[in-house]
Amino acid sequence: MKHLSSSLSRARQVGFTLIELMVVLVIIGVLAALIVPNVLERADDARVTAARTDVTNLMQALKLYRLDNQRYPTGEQGLQALVTKPTVAPIPPNWKPYLDKLPNDPWGRPYQYLNPGVKGEVDVMSFGADGQAGGEDKNADIGSWQ
Repeated sequence: MKHLSSSLSRARQVGFTLIELMVVLVIIGVLAALIVPNVLERADDARVTAARTDVTNLMQALKLYRLDNQRYPTGEQGLQALVTKPTVAPIPPNWKPYLDKLPNDPWGRPYQYLNPGVKGEVDVMSFGADGQAGGEDKNADIGSWQ
């Protein structure tokens, strides 16, 4: 009988009590509350960096287009002129594909193209997280003039 009694008390000591489980869950909750906002901020920073990289790549493709055709695509032709040959005048005489496809900005919207540009000869930009001109922080415009 004594042997059976000691194995039952050992079995009770193996499991966790409800209090111990609650303490662990509270600790996990506190850690999550401290860490999750930092991770979300990093995601916004990564999107801004990706948009800046895309804008730089689009500007490089536009410069190659200009070297080959002596002009940038018109505002009407837009950035699509880097992917498919424009059918709207002026037709570029030495057109070739400059990009495989046009990227969307990290928030899923198309990049904006202005010719003539407001801040340069041509402007390429993303309106940021809010999709509207202007804004601050993650909602700020990201453009070729930066």
